[in-house]
Amino acid sequence: MPAFMATRPPGHRGSPSTNPVQCNLFVLLSRLEFGRNCHNSAPMTFVDFKSFCFLYGQLFLKLLFVKSLSCIFLCLQVEKKATAHIKYLERLSQKVPDFPIPLRAHTVWEGMTVQLCCTVQGCPPPKVFPCLPFFLFHFPGVQLHQSSAVDIKAVDNEASITLRAAHKEHEGVYMARLKTWDTIQEHSAFVYITDASAAVLGGPASPLSVQVCDVNKDYVFLTWQPPSADGESPVQGYYVERCDLGQGEWVRCNVHIQKMCHYPVFGLKEGTTYQFRVRAVNRAGAGRPSKATEPVITADPLEQTRAMVHRGRTITITKDELEGQVKAPLPPTNVHACEVSDTYVVLSWTEPDPRGREPLSFYVERSLAGKSSWELASLDMVVNSPRFPVFDLAKGKKYCFRVRSVNKYGVSDPSEPSETVSLGKPQAAPAPPHSPMAVRDTDTSVLLQWQEPKEKDDILGYYLYYSETGEQDWKTVNNKPLTHTRFIVHGLENRKEYVFRVKSVSQAGNSNYSEESQPILVKSAIYVPSAPSAIALLLCTGLEMVLGWRGPLCHGGDPVRGYYLDQREEGMKTWREVNVKPVKERTLRVCNLSSGHFYQFRVFAANMAGVGKPSEASEGFLCEKWTMPEPGCPYDLASREVRDDALVLLWAAPLYEGRSPVTGYFLEVSQGDQSDSWMSLNDNPICETHYQVSGLQAGQTYRFRVSAVNEAGMGFASLPTEPVTAQTTPGTKEIEIGVDDDGFIFLGYEANEVNDESEFLWSKNYTEPIDAVRARTETKENRSVLTFTDPSEEDLGLYAVEMSDNANLSSSYDFTAKVIALKSGWQVEVSEEGDVRLWLQTEGLSDAAELRLIFNDREISSTPHRKINLDKAKGLVEILFDQLAAEDEGSYTAQLRDGRAKNQFTLVFVDQKFRQTLALADAKRRDHQRKAGPYFQEFLSWSINDDCELVIKCKVHTFYLIYLLMIKKKLLYIAKETLYVKYDIIYCILRSDAFCVSTALSAGPLSIQSTAVGFKLCCSFKYYISHLKTSWYFKDKRIEQEARTKTGSSMQMVWIEILNPTKNDIGKYTLEMFDGKETHKRFLDLSEQDKKIFYSGYQQSCCFLFFVSDRAKVTKGLPDVVAIREDKSLCLTCFIEGEPAPEILWLHNDKEIFNQAQFTITKEPKCSTITVNNVKTEYSGKYSIFVRNQYGCETVDVTVSVYKHGEKPPANAVEMGL
Repeated sequence: MPAFMATRPPGHRGSPSTNPVQCNLFVLLSRLEFGRNCHNSAPMTFVDFKSFCFLYGQLFLKLLFVKSLSCIFLCLQVEKKATAHIKYLERLSQKVPDFPIPLRAHTVWEGMTVQLCCTVQGCPPPKVFPCLPFFLFHFPGVQLHQSSAVDIKAVDNEASITLRAAHKEHEGVYMARLKTWDTIQEHSAFVYITDASAAVLGGPASPLSVQVCDVNKDYVFLTWQPPSADGESPVQGYYVERCDLGQGEWVRCNVHIQKMCHYPVFGLKEGTTYQFRVRAVNRAGAGRPSKATEPVITADPLEQTRAMVHRGRTITITKDELEGQVKAPLPPTNVHACEVSDTYVVLSWTEPDPRGREPLSFYVERSLAGKSSWELASLDMVVNSPRFPVFDLAKGKKYCFRVRSVNKYGVSDPSEPSETVSLGKPQAAPAPPHSPMAVRDTDTSVLLQWQEPKEKDDILGYYLYYSETGEQDWKTVNNKPLTHTRFIVHGLENRKEYVFRVKSVSQAGNSNYSEESQPILVKSAIYVPSAPSAIALLLCTGLEMVLGWRGPLCHGGDPVRGYYLDQREEGMKTWREVNVKPVKERTLRVCNLSSGHFYQFRVFAANMAGVGKPSEASEGFLCEKWTMPEPGCPYDLASREVRDDALVLLWAAPLYEGRSPVTGYFLEVSQGDQSDSWMSLNDNPICETHYQVSGLQAGQTYRFRVSAVNEAGMGFASLPTEPVTAQTTPGTKEIEIGVDDDGFIFLGYEANEVNDESEFLWSKNYTEPIDAVRARTETKENRSVLTFTDPSEEDLGLYAVEMSDNANLSSSYDFTAKVIALKSGWQVEVSEEGDVRLWLQTEGLSDAAELRLIFNDREISSTPHRKINLDKAKGLVEILFDQLAAEDEGSYTAQLRDGRAKNQFTLVFVDQKFRQTLALADAKRRDHQRKAGPYFQEFLSWSINDDCELVIKCKVHTFYLIYLLMIKKKLLYIAKETLYVKYDIIYCILRSDAFCVSTALSAGPLSIQSTAVGFKLCCSFKYYISHLKTSWYFKDKRIEQEARTKTGSSMQMVWIEILNPTKNDIGKYTLEMFDGKETHKRFLDLSEQDKKIFYSGYQQSCCFLFFVSDRAKVTKGLPDVVAIREDKSLCLTCFIEGEPAPEILWLHNDKEIFNQAQFTITKEPKCSTITVNNVKTEYSGKYSIFVRNQYGCETVDVTVSVYKHGEKPPANAVEMGL
């Protein structure tokens, strides 16, 4: 190896190169250098020079390739950073599944269908299944499953539950629960079930929660809860009803009203399926029944205890079958009272053991305490189960009871007597709650709290009531007792004042009302704001970071007053405060950071109520100085003025501009909540930091993002906005512009929702504050006005306003040079006198408005020939010409000025338009002048009077007429005596019987029509006059006017109507018409075999004419007026005819009577009877029987007058009573 290969080239501070190309090149360069300086060295040959060029070229290509690789590596690094940033933005937009559309409170009528829906949202989009992780729960935590009454559906991210035929028992809180990997999201809604309409006017609502317990062979025990609404009077008690499902008929169980909310039902059939329900009763009557219980089968509850089990299998042999040796039964044991009330006692005992194979029944005996005489308490009742209610006990006395067993072999000895038993004291109604207090909750609800009474053992719950302050119109909040002492009352009106009161509920009934709460104004309560979100890095200098974030979705009823920021190094657990004092802006510079370290941050929002929950921790941000040439991302994106088809997007410029200033912005939109598809909104960059997005679809949801651009290119996109639905809020109003009475231009805005803390925030171009010198703002209630004190070109621009506590209430107006708005342009009118009026109308003007009228380039004013008027209040400009002339042709320009507002309007009144107007005005003027002398106001007309005379008449302005001529093939002179004048009307009378003759000859054939009460015979004429005498005949006998016939006529027809026809009305009908000289006839023969069929041309349906003796009618039975004394029973009977058998309805004061306790209705094919038991004065009024079938109907009324003891019945009434 040559010696110089072991040495380093001059100036080289590295190790010898190991690259062969570089080594050979160094050898050649050394030889070239030594050849110049050392004569002893061999010079470079041509071959060496070629090798040098070849090696140098290889080295150049090598270096070029290395440089290319460096560029590619740099691009890959940039792309990697961009991808990481995009993934970071996507992670920021990801959300744990939540409820963007939660359940909401519902109020429905009893018996209606209820549907609750909710939507689950997250990123990526979650799916909801009827099974885990999504459930629907019903308060107090019982999971609902699919059934005939409950329908649960889940499609994609939506879930719903449907309750069919809701009852008051279904009232309560329904909860939707969503389980995620690390948490549970819940939303709940209260479903209010409102009572259906009362069965009787003023009647009570239905009881609820009817429960069946202690089921035996012939006995069950019922309990229920009282209703919340008493009706017009307090509830007096209850009726219990049962239904044997095999028969399907409801039967009342108790004769007397049961006051307590429990009752023993005795006398049932063993092995029968029953349902039970309860009705509340007050002075108005019995209310609607409660929801029926689930079907219950009466059976021996101890039957299963006597079954024999052998080796894991149940054998159907019972102990009774093994006790066949027992003949005469043994006495029962343990006789005692299991239920004691103030009206009854329920006895219970234990069957004898052994009881024998034969079926057992029991005799119950009783005796006064201390007496030895016993009497049968069960009388003729068969007692099959060891339960027996005793109702006929005397209050204040003590009794003993004993029981005997009975089978077919005989009667057992009596059991041991029970302990002394007596009726209990009446259970008192519960004490009312106290200290109700209402607290603000939302703008439509309040939180109501109260204190329970001291004696609370028997209380089942509470009923709540509310009324507007001072109205005393109390409404029920809940129809199912609440078991807690606090409740959120929904459905109230915002900004209205309410008071509340509460009742306690027990089985003894409802308590009195508590005292009223203090009045409360319904508006949102103040609570801490929700957590901020979407923390983003806006700028990094290597030692400092500038962070931005999105404000909380809910500000808690009070504006956010500031934010607090915490930081920590990634991987650490301890958070450190960044700022002690809150910052109002949603950006903050964090200092004293270490370069190359990763940091995480979180943000708190605070208002007057306190500091809210922290945001989620941000991703770890690398503290490294930004040197990229493109700008950073814009921030603080917000939407304003959201409408059905447009909105305004606002943002802040990026804090990092890159190597050159930002030249504009590009906007992108994504349709849907979590769509990854983005579409550009603008082709050219936007210079402003606001943009109106148009062309949206109403009801669709959108997200937006913005990217800044400079000379180096486009930077990173901003974080997407929250999803925005394109929908105009009901009641939204826009900014209006006008001129006040002082001539000042103003902008006015009216908000539909305003709180005491609300402020109107005005701005110019969305960023600049309003200059107080150039404009002033005035706010009154829900309206704010921005008035320009001295408007000029400096005031032109885009003005916006929004509410401080609700940015969704916003609007803007582009204030350009003000013009007076035109309502109606120039109009030309010609009056009946020939006067011409030119007019136009603008918006209303102030008193300072001015008008200049220009005619053919010169200003004109009012003259006697041409008057000019200006109505400023209406904005009406008029030019009135008393006689339009040729010199009035030309152009008219109205120049209006009102303060700084102005406009002008021109009418070109020339050529054909002017000539037509001039000709019309002249024609109307001449006609008006003509009418100043005699002229016809009404031209000739004719009519025929009652005497069959032809009357020809006309009306003239001034009477100069001497005679009339009537032309009929020749001229006839009519004498002046046939003329007379009355009220400027000239009458000419021509008498002739020819008119009657022509009328009779024009008569058509008889036709028949059916009516609701019979049929009608008709005859048509071209023109009928009453001078033509008409008569109707049936079977050659004149039909006289009576109750069953009705005649009539019109100008084209005469007719006779037969009411309530029978088969006797079948025969020949004749119409005779006498014209003064001869008689004209028309015939129609109706026979039994030829029943007429005709068609209705409008309905195109075939109708059959029946002589309906089969029509439903009442033949006899009811007088006009009936009198009956109070407390007696009234019986009314009616006899009915009709085929098929009519439907029968009884009515009291035009309302249908149902078969209830007070009324007993019997219906037979030919008669019907209604019995009113124990008549009261309120039963007075009109009673009606209504019968109908397919051929007709009839109603017969009777007036019932109930008089009290000692009073006399009305003189014109028929006195009745049993």
